[in-house]
Amino acid sequence: MAAYESQVEDNIIIFTFCNGKVNSISRETLQGLEEAIDRVNNEEELKGIIITGQERYFSGGFDLETFTTFESPEAIVDWFQYEEEILYKLFTCSKPVVAAINGHATAAGMIVSMACDYKIAKNHPKIKIGMTEIKIGLSLTPAEGEIMRFGLGSEKNFRDIIFKGELVSPAFCVERGIFDELAEDEETLIKRAKEVVTSLIDTPGRPFILLKYLERKPYAEYMRNFIDNYDFDLLIKTFTDENVINTLKAVKAAIS
Repeated sequence: MAAYESQVEDNIIIFTFCNGKVNSISRETLQGLEEAIDRVNNEEELKGIIITGQERYFSGGFDLETFTTFESPEAIVDWFQYEEEILYKLFTCSKPVVAAINGHATAAGMIVSMACDYKIAKNHPKIKIGMTEIKIGLSLTPAEGEIMRFGLGSEKNFRDIIFKGELVSPAFCVERGIFDELAEDEETLIKRAKEVVTSLIDTPGRPFILLKYLERKPYAEYMRNFIDNYDFDLLIKTFTDENVINTLKAVKAAIS
């Protein structure tokens, strides 16, 4: 079964996480996302991307089976170097990218949403949003950290979401300016996401492309330099730490 679905509707790519119970993000998912970004950047008729999930999850984050079964230190570095490049590509995608958050968005699920230009979430009190990495022994990589800082928009939001490691509601995210708006059901969610993509790109000369470039250029340059000079051996230390691995295995078992 594929880790994602990608289809074009109204000249917009609808990219759907659909990997297991929590729509986890695997290397296959990242490869599919890279293909979608490349298509949007290179195919004139495509207007943008909507990223969403299925059933109760947008995405619960990176695939924990991968994170607990790396075969070697080299495999750890290879995985994260690729992941960083895809997150950088997502952040710098030339056309509009809208997160249509249909359900729980945690860990890398939230990171992906923060890389998008506009975030619309389904309005349901049981949906949980957040980053619990600090509680399970994980930090953030350069691309992950910079995307979260950019998306959260303030030091207080960063402290409250990253350092506290608590899960919050979509309504909380809109109130704090982390998400842009709420939708009452999934049909409205996708409809509204298409409207946002179209409104941003369908203007004479498509100035959105240059405006987005100007907005994100300083952050992208910093991110690029951070990735290129990052000591990926730090991740080897994390993902060979017995306490971290056992915690990740416990989380994986609880989800299963």
